[in-house]
Amino acid sequence: RDPRRRHTMSVETHRAELVDQSLPMPRRFRALFTLRSIGGDDAVAALLGAMTDDPSALFRHEVAFALGQMQAPGAVGVLKRVLRDATDDEMVRHECAEALGAIATEECVDALRDACVDGCRVVRETATLALRRLEHARAKRGEAKDAVEAPASKTLGSAKERLSAPANDAPRTPGQLMEDKDPLDADSPYLSVDPVPAAPASVPVDDLTAVLLDESADMWDRYGAMFALRNRGDGPGAARTLGEVLGSSESALLKHEACYVLGQLQEADATARASLVRTLEDVREHPMVRHEAAEAIGSIAAPDTENLLRKYAGDGDRIVAESCEVALDIMASEMSGEFVPLAACGEVAA
Repeated sequence: RDPRRRHTMSVETHRAELVDQSLPMPRRFRALFTLRSIGGDDAVAALLGAMTDDPSALFRHEVAFALGQMQAPGAVGVLKRVLRDATDDEMVRHECAEALGAIATEECVDALRDACVDGCRVVRETATLALRRLEHARAKRGEAKDAVEAPASKTLGSAKERLSAPANDAPRTPGQLMEDKDPLDADSPYLSVDPVPAAPASVPVDDLTAVLLDESADMWDRYGAMFALRNRGDGPGAARTLGEVLGSSESALLKHEACYVLGQLQEADATARASLVRTLEDVREHPMVRHEAAEAIGSIAAPDTENLLRKYAGDGDRIVAESCEVALDIMASEMSGEFVPLAACGEVAA
């Protein structure tokens, strides 16, 4: 059978679940992850169809994130429109800005420049990083025309990243093909398209730690230090430093990314886990940060945190409550060992 027809059939199946607001949020997220894994223009179109008219900011933010990770040029118009809508949820707008930085085509520039002076701090900081990433990508492409080094094999990541990883026979978007030739994070073993490239491998760990914890340092440099520490392979050490970030930083943007990286590391370090728990429990914290803390707790999948997630699945903030529902699904799947890409396990071939 024609593999393109198999992909189309699978996309149609999961598109229906993706937009069905009567379904539990974890099931809709599973459909989202699978579409991201399937890849290609049909999957991108299905995701774009879910970017509007959905009451869940968490869900729409995850759709925007997926489109950025897929590096789908066809999504740029919708992402720009949502980013420019000051009445939309700031977490969704933030994710649209980050996605535009990941896609990194010239069409993304104008909206990101405008957002660099946005009235919302989270949007403004994200757009500044995204525009700088785009400029970095532009320069990198010029430098790498004659490069022959192959990028690192990317096999590490959080539970949802592994579920969303492209299937071996999945169609690729033009942006993914371009990024394969010139990855900004060529040395990273992680599956994610990072918002900032990791600092050079030559920078000592002590220096990276100092930059990451320095509240006066440039956000680009702090992000780069964070991803470099993650990539070094000292999971417990990196996790402890990220836990310090959660306890000391005033930046919601940096703290949300620190939570995300902790979910990627999946380290059971008690100090870092305690920092994630405190972050989730702190009702004064930005919902974007609490959301990422919940999903990181789910990805680490320590049995003694299950009741915590169940408790906050009833939180008064919808973003936090839905994040805990998704995190419980991730945790259950991690503990059972079944959290693998559906599209790589017969879903597409059905």
